[in-house]
Amino acid sequence: MNALDSNENGVKARECIEDAVKVLLEGLGEDINREGIRKTPFRVAKALREATEGYKQKVNDVVHGALFPEAGLESGSGQAGGAGGLVTVRDLDLFSYCEFCLLPFQVQCHVGYVPSGQRVVGLSKLSRVADIFAKRLQAPQRLADEICTALQHGIKPTGVAVVLRCLHIHFPKFESALPDTSHQGWVKILVTSGSGVFEEEKADIWAEFLPLLNFRGISKENAHPGVPHQPWCPSQSCNKLEQSNSAMTNAVVSILKSLGEDSTRKELVGTPCRFLKWLMNFRNSNLEMKLNGFLRSRINNPSSCGKVGDTEDLICSELSLPFWSQCEHHLLPFQGVVHIGYYSSDGLNAVGRTVLQSVVHFYGFKLQVQERLTRQIAETTSSLLGEDIMVVVEANHTCMISRGIEKFGSSTATIAVLGRFSSDPAARAEFLQSLPNFCSA
Repeated sequence: MNALDSNENGVKARECIEDAVKVLLEGLGEDINREGIRKTPFRVAKALREATEGYKQKVNDVVHGALFPEAGLESGSGQAGGAGGLVTVRDLDLFSYCEFCLLPFQVQCHVGYVPSGQRVVGLSKLSRVADIFAKRLQAPQRLADEICTALQHGIKPTGVAVVLRCLHIHFPKFESALPDTSHQGWVKILVTSGSGVFEEEKADIWAEFLPLLNFRGISKENAHPGVPHQPWCPSQSCNKLEQSNSAMTNAVVSILKSLGEDSTRKELVGTPCRFLKWLMNFRNSNLEMKLNGFLRSRINNPSSCGKVGDTEDLICSELSLPFWSQCEHHLLPFQGVVHIGYYSSDGLNAVGRTVLQSVVHFYGFKLQVQERLTRQIAETTSSLLGEDIMVVVEANHTCMISRGIEKFGSSTATIAVLGRFSSDPAARAEFLQSLPNFCSA
């Protein structure tokens, strides 16, 4: 296939994804011509194409020409019969798209190998090989196995070891009136794969490799080479999937095919329904939030309060209200916590934490941008707690690890202020100092 044909196929695939995304947006009840949404099909198609470019890459193209002779090392000498000692590259930050639900997940990859035949490979190539397989629809164990196998065949060392720490966004209990706040925002799993001298789980060489990862929180006790494939995506534990909108289902199937995947592969057969089960929780809704009577309910709450200046009012707070949302620009999830500051003459929350959580929940489960979410929460809570309101939203955006940005560990904070908070720097500073540290994972 020549470059022109390849380019034409790429344009056709991108346009196919864009058309599919328009179907999904319309299925969510969105106006595809709305500002903020208009370019979403293009942005989603671009992000997905870039995030799955590993399908078009080959390991041999990366490794070829990157093997170097290491003079002075006799064949058969050194560690485990190889031509020297163990070589380890740690903390390779990758991301991949989960084949079960089509949401991105974060990967921290550690690779070790024992050189053989008086050959070593350029260290950057280990990262590039890992990235080839990460940029495909994946599951953690298969990703580890594919990286391991490719390096074994490409470098022909005495053995290869791969350890992956993967983080997947948690699925809240959408069916309940309020989201489940008892869990962290991420599902974590540790998987390993080994070949050659690392193939046996109890091989001595593992005892030499894993200690090099100890201060990464990985030890012999929590890393088990050769663990069989196991469910890890939260969508796999969902209740029986409901019958999905056929047009939307076909749109997701079209996306899979446009990415170069076989939509009939057993791991992908249920993916359209699982993705839609997630996505439809953020459909555009005209449901009204019932707040009548909340202002008449005075609920004693262990809020943190303190005096400001000479006023008798106290600054009180409700901190770390969790939320989940979906970015309207890229159709990717973001999640985090909301902090609300307000004034109270007696230090009591007039409506209770549960009501504030319901406000956060109401505005979170929509196609959103964080700035708008922050403003909407501030405006609504001002009608409940008084006109003096300060809202801080802290969030992790999966679009910050995908789409070529790959800023792992980054988080975003947005602020909205009303009433006295908008004109009193001391009040804003006091509330901000009361905020707990926000942990991204």
